Amino acid sequence: MTQTKPVALVTGASSGIGRDAAMALTAAGFQVAGTSRKASGLTERDGFTLLALDVADDASVAAAVEQVIERFGRIDVLVNNAGVGTTGAAEERSIAEDQAVFDINVFGVMRMTKAVLPHMRAQRSGRIINVSSALGFAPAPYQAIYAASKHAVEGYTESLDHEIRGFGVRALLIEPALTNTAFEANTLPPATSMETYAKQRTAHDELLAAGLASGDDPSIVAATIVAAATDRKPKLRYTAGPMARRMSRLRRFAPASAFDQGIRKFNGLPA
Repeated sequence: MTQTKPVALVTGASSGIGRDAAMALTAAGFQVAGTSRKASGLTERDGFTLLALDVADDASVAAAVEQVIERFGRIDVLVNNAGVGTTGAAEERSIAEDQAVFDINVFGVMRMTKAVLPHMRAQRSGRIINVSSALGFAPAPYQAIYAASKHAVEGYTESLDHEIRGFGVRALLIEPALTNTAFEANTLPPATSMETYAKQRTAHDELLAAGLASGDDPSIVAATIVAAATDRKPKLRYTAGPMARRMSRLRRFAPASAFDQGIRKFNGLPA
């Protein structure tokens, strides 16, 4: 059934940024399908449709996109929000653990993109909005794998945008900093730990918990996603919130040595 309203598909919409984004897009006039790994069938929640989807599973991705097309007739905006975080020193984590993170944060974005692009190209319009992070352009001690996954999303999105722009489709980035969500509960620590890193790892985990508690409200990120979905002339990158904007300006304009020192100071590392 074709709808007169534009249609948005938001992954990871059961809580946090994804839920707020789905609600904000609904308020902005979109028909919204949100997804969650824990959803059962098609349900209505917070004013939008919620369906089951595991972005790390090819068949699940194909089935969910087909459900949305059958229900709404089209997809105008894809918001790739589903993801997981990491903690622990890079050396502590196994390759298998790192691959699992990339399977969600990076290949999940790619699976969803490949599934919706044929529909968007056929209708000669659409926006793929990938939720990256300020850690997509800045280093993150004790979150190296998460930062690496977001750096990968940045490179993929910017390159993809050039490939698909001629078809009337854009690929865009949302770059939030610390946001007051349950992100910590969805963060994967290493299965084994090394005493060498114990003190600094503990300090980092405490810093992360405090930063999330005092971070931006997810509604700020949601409003930025709506802007990316609706701006007449969209930008490639949208920093979301004051902390992300400060980090972006520092990354671009501060001397490399000063930025490096700032990262170490913020993370409580010796100069």
